[in-house]
Amino acid sequence: MKKRLLAICFAILISTNSFAVTYNSDPKIFITELVNDAMKTLEDKSLSFEKKSKIIERITLENVDIKALGFYTLGEKRKTLSSQDLEKYNNLFKKYLLKSLTSRLNDYSNNKFEVTGAEQKSSNYTIVNSKILESTSSPEIKINWRVYTKDPMKPLIRDLTVEGLSLARTQKEEFSSILSTNNNDINSLFLKLEEFTSKK
Repeated sequence: MKKRLLAICFAILISTNSFAVTYNSDPKIFITELVNDAMKTLEDKSLSFEKKSKIIERITLENVDIKALGFYTLGEKRKTLSSQDLEKYNNLFKKYLLKSLTSRLNDYSNNKFEVTGAEQKSSNYTIVNSKILESTSSPEIKINWRVYTKDPMKPLIRDLTVEGLSLARTQKEEFSSILSTNNNDINSLFLKLEEFTSKK
């Protein structure tokens, strides 16, 4: 599955220290604070891989709108599912996202980020602009964060656009492909998600 880019971007964003943190409600400052915490955590050699993974999992649950992201990636199929299947999908998608974030954690420690601006699209959404700075091994990469602000005191991340590519849309297309090649059977998607999350 197309998980590497999604994992890299979300993991850089939401890695943080081991105690609970309340971030600023302004979307630009919210992302800035998360990125700053990420760099401190990823550069902390005293933290084990397992510790960083647990931190990422906890902060993901607090700062990413996983349920909304999961519904979007499932597309119209979600409207036809029973409540039991929908609950199963939500649980599997959450495990899938968390596994994606933690599976390549050691790849993220040398990235340098900069938040460059923000544009409020509506009362519910703000796009925060940032970039991965150019290094000897990689070019500059522009990243836009879609921050959901319906609750103005609790911003949540709903999508990333990396060099013009929406990662939520990419994931939606991948799930749609799995379903369309398996007679639109939701169990085929369940199986793929279970296979991925069970990998060591």
